[in-house]
Amino acid sequence: MSLHIQTPLLTSLPLGLAAGATVLLKLDAMQPPGSFKIRGIGYACEEHARNGKQRFISSSGGNAGIAVAYAARQLGLPAVVVVPQTTTQRARDLIAMEGAEVIVHGATWQEANGMALSLVGETDAFIHPFDDPLLWTGHATIIDEVVAAGEQPDAVVLSVGGGGLLCGVHEGLRRNGLGHVPVIAVETEGAASFAQSVKAGRRIELDAIRSVATSLGAKQVSEQAFKLAQTADIRPVTVTDRAAITACKRFLDDHRVLVEPACGASLAPVYDRASALDGFRKILVVVCGGVGVTLEQLEHYLAAS
Repeated sequence: MSLHIQTPLLTSLPLGLAAGATVLLKLDAMQPPGSFKIRGIGYACEEHARNGKQRFISSSGGNAGIAVAYAARQLGLPAVVVVPQTTTQRARDLIAMEGAEVIVHGATWQEANGMALSLVGETDAFIHPFDDPLLWTGHATIIDEVVAAGEQPDAVVLSVGGGGLLCGVHEGLRRNGLGHVPVIAVETEGAASFAQSVKAGRRIELDAIRSVATSLGAKQVSEQAFKLAQTADIRPVTVTDRAAITACKRFLDDHRVLVEPACGASLAPVYDRASALDGFRKILVVVCGGVGVTLEQLEHYLAAS
């Protein structure tokens, strides 16, 4: 069975008018655990369960951990999720609500990840939040569904944290004969490890994450994401926190869906008609979701930005 659902694909009039193009929305905010993460993580968990693993261990800033906990509950297996101190209380509560054990460790995801790896035993499966070919294969189903619906965008806009979604979407484009389609890879300025790596010509590691979009808070993107930037048409774009937060607010007003700033990052250049989108007639935006924010928090972010 599949642990993710086929999500709606909508044409957005408000975003289309803002961008001056046809804008398609792949609404993965509608996934049961609240984000696209369940596609790849669900696929990986099912594979490990079939191979006899008896517990899942993961590290996460929020959404990946929620997806692991959801998958574990669906498969009847225990899970342990190690989160950094920056993970919101809401995200911690949602992971625990799914029945997983939550351990808070370290100031960054890297520190939490080190702790998670130290817990892995012989019968455990470690579920990486973004750097695993199994995840990319699962995430690629986003494009499978778009193509099955008869749509072929001439650009894809998505948010980049560690690069798992980017790797998966590119795999999906390639296996559907659309490997030439440009991907607009968006980050907030305080979490732009991908853009800075592309600019430097090498994978760089940020000294800190300085963004409210904590779900984008990987200080270094995966090696595979960086390699794609060398071989495929991947175009990094950065936006301010305020632009990402404002996009969340506008999207809530326009489509009645609350997403977190990490998702707002990919909506921002569309709302703001960024030059990176010039010339494209049909733009697919992956609305990756995220449940680590409430309306109250969003309003607080807006007031503080």
